[in-house]
Amino acid sequence: MTNQLPPESVGERLRRLRLERGLSQRDLSSPGVSYAYISRIEAGARRPSVKALRMLAKRLGVTPGYLETGSDLADAEARELRLADIELRLRLDRGVAEAELDEILQDAIEHADVAAATRARIAIGMSAAARGDHTATIAALEAAVESELVTAATRPDVFLTLGYTYATAGRPGRAVELFERGLRELAEDAPDDLATKVRFSTYLSYALTDLGELQRAKAVVSEVAATSDSITDPYTRVRLLWSLGRIALEQSKPQVALENFRRAVALLEATEDTLHLARAHIACADAALTAGDDTDNAVTHLAEAERLLGVRPEVDDLAIVRRMQSVGAAQRHEYDDAERLGLEALALSIDQPNEHGQAWWAIAEARAGAADPDADDAFRKAVDLLHVHGTVRHYTNVLRAYGRYLRDAGREGEALDVFERAANVASNLHGEPSTAEREL
Repeated sequence: MTNQLPPESVGERLRRLRLERGLSQRDLSSPGVSYAYISRIEAGARRPSVKALRMLAKRLGVTPGYLETGSDLADAEARELRLADIELRLRLDRGVAEAELDEILQDAIEHADVAAATRARIAIGMSAAARGDHTATIAALEAAVESELVTAATRPDVFLTLGYTYATAGRPGRAVELFERGLRELAEDAPDDLATKVRFSTYLSYALTDLGELQRAKAVVSEVAATSDSITDPYTRVRLLWSLGRIALEQSKPQVALENFRRAVALLEATEDTLHLARAHIACADAALTAGDDTDNAVTHLAEAERLLGVRPEVDDLAIVRRMQSVGAAQRHEYDDAERLGLEALALSIDQPNEHGQAWWAIAEARAGAADPDADDAFRKAVDLLHVHGTVRHYTNVLRAYGRYLRDAGREGEALDVFERAANVASNLHGEPSTAEREL
């Protein structure tokens, strides 16, 4: 068998073409592309920019695509191939270098290739979402959804990822606007696509729940739950159960929430989707911890969730697991472990203001249990964050916890003020399930 030669690098190809044409590095240089820069490219110490590739290719009489790849494909075809490769790598959960994505985006913009630029922005946003970079995700996907090429019917994943990131980053109002826009587009462009409508409706209900607008959230879920007889897809039913569970939690009905989440677990166990099954176990743990008398059950759910998340869990998921483990440890009076786990959750949730606030709350409970005076500062940080970014339930419950801490510390006047604030906020928690919801 004949050994194949290794593929020619950009630098090797540049040197070969230059020598074939009898040019020196100085002959090939031009303003912005010095002979020293050319020397580094040929030595493999520097990768040429898009601008340099064009200038060098022009002087050598070849296309930029050929100089870069050794192929005579047109620029647009080359971008198409590179984007297809990147999209495949992202679907297979393989890393993609930010520089590579940015280079394709800039190249597409310079060539006025709107379709490629949009695809590049989507790839940048999805890559950023996978690593938990909410700022980069929002910047890229906001630009993408403004393109006429991206609609709720053609790219629901883009809308849902952007909306989820808005909510996680403490901007549920923006999430609501986006999901409502998505539902309007679906009604116009794909009125028979029930599964996608349910996805948008359930995500909308999550965002409304985060805003404390429980009646609107219930109305959205009730509308799609009324069609439950025609829904056979397990994922669609899971999303509805998840919505009902979240609403029940916000209404301080943890046992109702736990029942819905357990049914979601049962449906997901029949699939091979370990990620969503892990998140369903996390939801069960949340309901069990909220009940306050089911800590052992919560710990079991969290252990199973961590196992299912694997050795490379997403940062957002791990932050929630650590924070809930902290809460569970505090409920078992294991205050040192509770603070350690809470601090881990704090470090993991820097870009998640809601989760960051809950991590401070977990730390505050651990310090309060250990009679650490720094508990007061932790409670204040939690209250401030959850006032702005928390759900009605989280803000109400952290106020109640802080009130109990102040009362136990003998600060009765301050405690009464905090309890009064909690009562005013809690007045938003009400509503009963509809018949359609009960029958789901």
